Amino acid sequence: MTSDNLEQKSKNVLLSSLLKLRNRHLFIFDIIVFSITPLLALLLRLDGNLDIVFYSSELGLVTILFLSVKLGIFWSFGLYRRYWRYASIEELIYVATLMAIAVVNQTLFFNVLVYIHVVVDKVPQLLPLIDGILSFIFIVTLRFSIRVVERVSQQRAALGLPQRVLIVGAGSAGASLVEDMQRNPQLGFNPVAFIDDDPKKLHARIRGISIVGNRYEIPEIVKSLEIHKVIIAMPSVAGQVIRQIVEICNATQIQTCTLPGIHEILNGRVRVDSIRDVRIEDLLRREPVQTDIERVSQFLQGKKVLITGAGGSIGSELCRQIFKSCPAAMILVGHGENSVFNIQQELEQVAQALKNDSKGQRHAPRITGFIADIRFQERLKHAFEQFQPEVIFHAAAHKHVPLMELNPSEAITNNVVGTKNLLELALQYNVKHFVMISTDKAVNPTNVMGASKRVAEMLVLQAARQSGNLYVTVRFGNVLGSRGSVVPTFKKQIAAGGPVTVTHPDICRYFMTIPEAVQLVLQAAVLSRGGEVLMLNMGEPVKIVDLAKELIRLSGYEVNKDIDIVFTGLRPGEKLFEELFIPGEEYEPTQHEKLFLVKNASNIIPENLEFSVEYLCQAAGNNDANSILVLLEQLVPGYKPKYLQNNKQVTALTNSNIMTNTNVNFLRQLGT
Repeated sequence: MTSDNLEQKSKNVLLSSLLKLRNRHLFIFDIIVFSITPLLALLLRLDGNLDIVFYSSELGLVTILFLSVKLGIFWSFGLYRRYWRYASIEELIYVATLMAIAVVNQTLFFNVLVYIHVVVDKVPQLLPLIDGILSFIFIVTLRFSIRVVERVSQQRAALGLPQRVLIVGAGSAGASLVEDMQRNPQLGFNPVAFIDDDPKKLHARIRGISIVGNRYEIPEIVKSLEIHKVIIAMPSVAGQVIRQIVEICNATQIQTCTLPGIHEILNGRVRVDSIRDVRIEDLLRREPVQTDIERVSQFLQGKKVLITGAGGSIGSELCRQIFKSCPAAMILVGHGENSVFNIQQELEQVAQALKNDSKGQRHAPRITGFIADIRFQERLKHAFEQFQPEVIFHAAAHKHVPLMELNPSEAITNNVVGTKNLLELALQYNVKHFVMISTDKAVNPTNVMGASKRVAEMLVLQAARQSGNLYVTVRFGNVLGSRGSVVPTFKKQIAAGGPVTVTHPDICRYFMTIPEAVQLVLQAAVLSRGGEVLMLNMGEPVKIVDLAKELIRLSGYEVNKDIDIVFTGLRPGEKLFEELFIPGEEYEPTQHEKLFLVKNASNIIPENLEFSVEYLCQAAGNNDANSILVLLEQLVPGYKPKYLQNNKQVTALTNSNIMTNTNVNFLRQLGT
């Protein structure tokens, strides 16, 4: 073995030994140091002219005194319970404070000894101060050498890693990400540089990593620094910015990843395992809606909460976020046993982790899966009797427009009858808070699904007006990633090699993410005064064809070269543009700039609502599709079924034998 190898091996042994030091070893080290610092202090004070025999007795007494004072203070204030591998400026200030306290006490006791002539004037008065300074230097040097060795080891490990990373965003998220990479070099990331558009940050260093330019310099920086991966660490930035950065990175053919949006990082923690590929949600990201999480938590804490549709995309996310507010109990109501089982198991695992955490002060809620079809009131009644819910979040619904157009009875029995059942039981059991999830398709609907949800809205608003309870509906647009939404469909088509099918080149929709939608629902529960509709300002609508193009590019393909886009024509019930406002509704801002309130929503309800809904439910029970369409037309202003656009057709329909005699008479009474 060569001398160089021996030297390197000895260095490695030394570094390894330092990293293995524990507080018990540091305690022994401190005893040794504090035993010799008074002697060194005296040597310094006397410029090396020390007569050891002359000072021996007093020096021995002072050494025992100083040793006892420092160890006593350090032990009492928990210095030997600190973890030094990740020591920071906070620990440095902490040690300095303890040492200052020790010096004050040393000086006090030393002067007492001088006063009672136990120690004579031949011992210098500055000895306690010099001893304190030397002790501070020694203990800080050893402890922070552990931190330095840890950092050096991380950097040495990182030098051999292939993943040279460029971080876009030198904010708190980027800094946290780099810190996690440096602490965990085994994860395979070597942060090389930051990118940030703020010119004031240029050439500044964060955790030893320099900010080298702005987004437009990415291609040059990727080439010069031999970057393997770009990570966008800007969870709260708008989707337009993400889109621009992704386009720049795509031009360099470099792998691009990102942190999730701020709504997906609800606990504020940013780690390497948060990194994922760029998704279409990131490109459509808006400025985050600032919701009052603390107020929501205070409202839900200790309450019994019932969630319908708990196994669905929105229902399951509702369950996750409600769980964090520590309700007393959660009743997860759903028709699909597998989906309810999955979310129940997920929450129970988190609850078990809370129970196992001896330090945790939170109490996990009781979680009950309740399999029920909301169309059957007797089954629902059992849940109300057994659990006595105090808050209801109603997320169960049929929402697929073309399917409901072909199956109007299902749309009515689930969306209208189910909501009616829940409301009747909520009133019967005096439930004060009820939040129903609605849709922008309920505004001037052109399809059965939207019309059925509008009727459900009316039922909620009427119940609020009659009871005075805090019942409210929440409208929002298409939810990215939810079941049946366009994005999963596009992904399957791309995975199959195409083509991607779009109904019309001009069709537009409003979009929001699942966490964003759920936070709006939770916020509605605390903002509502009862009998209102809340809706999100969703920004500008997005063309579906643009969505398809972006998703094809994110999947690594070229549009109309690798994957074609084919236009298939509007499906039954679809319209080109969704609308946000119903004529006659009065909108006003709330304390949240992205949330709007329809203050007069409960006034726009037909006088014969209960009578009409009763006939509507009967028609659905009889699978009488034509009666359903006519009744919806009467109930929902603006809704015009296609084959009822012509008066002659309406007359022919009314006079035909397709409808039941009862319903024909009812429609004639309404003047159809």
